[in-house]
Amino acid sequence: MFDALSDRLESAWKKLRGQDKISKSNIQDALREVRRALLEADVNLQVVKDFISEVEAKAQGAEVISGVRPDQQFIKIVYDELVRVMGEENVPLAEVTGKTTVVLMAGLQGTGKTTATAKLALHLRKQDRSCLLVATDIYRPAAIDQLITLGKQIDVPVFELGIAADPVEIARQGVERARAEGINTVIIDTAGRLQIDEGMMAELARIKAVAEPDETLLVVDAMTGQEAANLTRTFHDQIGITGAILTKMDGDSRGGAALSVRQISGAPIKFVGVGEKVEALQPFYPERMASRILGMGDVLTLVEKAQEEIDLADAEKMQEKILSAKFDFTDFLKQMRLLKNMGSLGGIMKMIPGMNKLSDDQLKQGETQLKRCEAMINSMTGKERRDPDLLSSSPSRRKRIAAGSGYREADVSKLVADFQKMRSLMQQMGQGGIPGMPGMFGGGNPLAAGNSPSAGWRGYPGGAPPAKKKKEKKKKGFGTL
Repeated sequence: MFDALSDRLESAWKKLRGQDKISKSNIQDALREVRRALLEADVNLQVVKDFISEVEAKAQGAEVISGVRPDQQFIKIVYDELVRVMGEENVPLAEVTGKTTVVLMAGLQGTGKTTATAKLALHLRKQDRSCLLVATDIYRPAAIDQLITLGKQIDVPVFELGIAADPVEIARQGVERARAEGINTVIIDTAGRLQIDEGMMAELARIKAVAEPDETLLVVDAMTGQEAANLTRTFHDQIGITGAILTKMDGDSRGGAALSVRQISGAPIKFVGVGEKVEALQPFYPERMASRILGMGDVLTLVEKAQEEIDLADAEKMQEKILSAKFDFTDFLKQMRLLKNMGSLGGIMKMIPGMNKLSDDQLKQGETQLKRCEAMINSMTGKERRDPDLLSSSPSRRKRIAAGSGYREADVSKLVADFQKMRSLMQQMGQGGIPGMPGMFGGGNPLAAGNSPSAGWRGYPGGAPPAKKKKEKKKKGFGTL
């Protein structure tokens, strides 16, 4: 996401390189590029005008800081303005102490509303909040069945009365059930339409009157650009919403929705959907999104994703293995699988500063290399995984592994050789001796498997780890990265 916008903005910085300071004359070309970048990203025209006006005023009034180049100073000004436009800070979901919190989900058909409902429930469950999903969409075929299936997948109960019941009555009884059972949060999935109509709005108003929600979230498709902001404003004017969830942010989103919603509608973006899986929902942080837009990565979100998979005791054991050069193929396979649990390789790499310029071909090559490594390791015996030295001295073993994995013996030999080098370098790196390590299969490719985040990560087969352990993990869990 935002690749085109990031490229356009980078061309704006180039206009100021080589300049001694920011002036009214040399800033015009850079501002023109920023304006063009925002318009091509489908940002609302009025938002673009206000944005450019603010950046120009701040840039011309900025004092020159010693040691900072004009293009760097301009980037900081644009970053600050992006943060301001998107809301400045994260707005968390409400939680009412002492009673059940009610969340009403609204939106048009095709925006991923039902899936977003389940994603939100899983996100809250990871925070130790109990949830109940209420299915009131009796119009779309299989909408109730979809929510029930998702509920089973995330182990969250679903309340439904079938397609013959009145949606308002379903909502009323669902909220009553949640309150009677002492459930922390009830999330109501409502019906959508292909477009806004009086019937949908009237039904939403009745459900809202009965459920008395603490949060009314509008689910909008980020692919619609600035139209998402107009839609949010319409719902806000007619129904009254407390926030928005932008879905499909992992697709070909140009950024117009993220940069327009808050300014046009006044409603904050609270979450973004970044994939089809139920785990792919993230709280919206304006400063992190601005960092992604400017190609600076998003390390904080990457750390949080990793923390959900980390087992502190396992991390410490892995660190000991690395420092003693006992890191083996079993450990390496575990890290590769954990990387998959965190999401797509492309999505992870884009969060790492400096990796935003990787092409789709490079990302595909990285995925292919990981699959090759996994296939060959899976063809090893348990003894061979635990003792890579066996493979270094036995051509017959390497030949058998090659036949079992479908690759050449030379590929297996290179995997073993690269792994031995990597293990030695990881030991030195853990002792503070080397700042980096080479990749599996070589070639200088930053996506080679050896560059995947290594020790200290373990996936949870039954879901997310308890949230209470996160503070401990922040202190210790990343010592082996």
